[in-house]
Amino acid sequence: MNPDRDTSAQAASGSLAAPWTLAALLAAAAVWSLTVGNYPISLGDQWQYVLHALDLASQPATEQSRLVGVVLGDIRAPRLLAAVLIGAALSTSGAAYQSMFVNPLVSPGLLGVLAGASFGAALGMLADLPWSAVQGCAFAGGVLAVGLALGLARLSRGDRLLLLVLGGVISTALFTALLSAVKYVADPTNQLPAITYWLMGGLSRADKDTVMQATPLFVCGMAGLFLFSRHLDLLSLGDEQARSLGLSAGKARLWLIALSTVLSAATVSIAGLVGWVGLIIPHAGRLLVGPSNRRLLPTTALLGGLYLLLVDDVSRLAFGVEIPLGILTALAGIPFFPLVLRNARKSWG
Repeated sequence: MNPDRDTSAQAASGSLAAPWTLAALLAAAAVWSLTVGNYPISLGDQWQYVLHALDLASQPATEQSRLVGVVLGDIRAPRLLAAVLIGAALSTSGAAYQSMFVNPLVSPGLLGVLAGASFGAALGMLADLPWSAVQGCAFAGGVLAVGLALGLARLSRGDRLLLLVLGGVISTALFTALLSAVKYVADPTNQLPAITYWLMGGLSRADKDTVMQATPLFVCGMAGLFLFSRHLDLLSLGDEQARSLGLSAGKARLWLIALSTVLSAATVSIAGLVGWVGLIIPHAGRLLVGPSNRRLLPTTALLGGLYLLLVDDVSRLAFGVEIPLGILTALAGIPFFPLVLRNARKSWG
C-alpha cells in the first residue's frame, strides 16, 4: 500500500464532500434563523406558510397565519436571503482577487470599489434622494472608482499587477477624501448620523423588493466567476505562464475585475460596508478544499453565505439593540487575521 496515495485520496474525497456539507449546514441555519426573533415562529408555522404560499393548504388562512406570513415573507426571508447573497458575493470576489493578483492578503476593495460605493451612497443621502436612488448612486460610485483605477493603470507601462494596485490605492484615497468632504458638509442632526450608521454596515434596509431586484445580479455575477474558474487557476500561476498556456491574461483579468466589481458594488448598495469577509473566508475555503478555483469558488460562496447569516443572527438577537454588521465582522475577523498570516503560504500552496 502507498500511504501517500491513500492520504491524497482521503483529501480529495474530503474536498468533494465539503460543499455538500456546507450546503446542508446553510440550509439548517436558514431554517433556524427563520424561527428565532422577537416573534418566535415554529417549524410547523413555517410549513403552513409554505403551503399557503403555494395554495396547497387544506384550511383557510387564519389571523395568526397571516401574521406569520408578514414576518416571514416581508421581514425575515428577505433579510436572510440578503445575508446569504452578500456573504457569498464578497467571499467569491475575494477569492477571485487573491487568485488574480497572486496575493493571499488582498480583498475585493483593492481597486477602490468600497470607497467609491460609500462616497456614492453618502452623496445620495446628502442630496436627500429616495433610498432606491441612494443604492443606485452607491453602485455607480463603486463602478466609477474601479474604472478610475483601471484607467490610471493604463497610463504607464510596467508590471500590470503593480500598476493596478497603485491605481487602486489612488482611487481609494480619492474617494475616501470625497467621502470625508460629504460627511463634513452633511447636516449633523439628520444626514451625518444616517451616513455614519450606514457605513457601519447592516441589513435593516434589506426589504423584499430590493432583494428580489438584486438577486439576479448576484446570481449572474457569481455564475460568471464560476465559469472563469479555470482562468483564475492560470492567472494564479503568473501572467507569463498563463500566456504560455494560451490565455490572454489582460482580457481575462478585465472580465474578472468587472464581475467582482459588480458583486462588491451591489453588496455595498444593499448593506453598506461589511469588511473582512472577502479577506478571511477565502482562506478558510482554501484550507477546506485546496487552491483549485473550480472547487474553491462554490465552497467559498457557501461558507461566506453561512458565515454572514450567522453573524447577522448575532447582530439582531444577541443584544438589546441591533449591532451593525461591519462591527461584528471586524471583531470576528481581527483575531483570525494572525492565523491567516501564519498559514497564508501553506493554504496558498
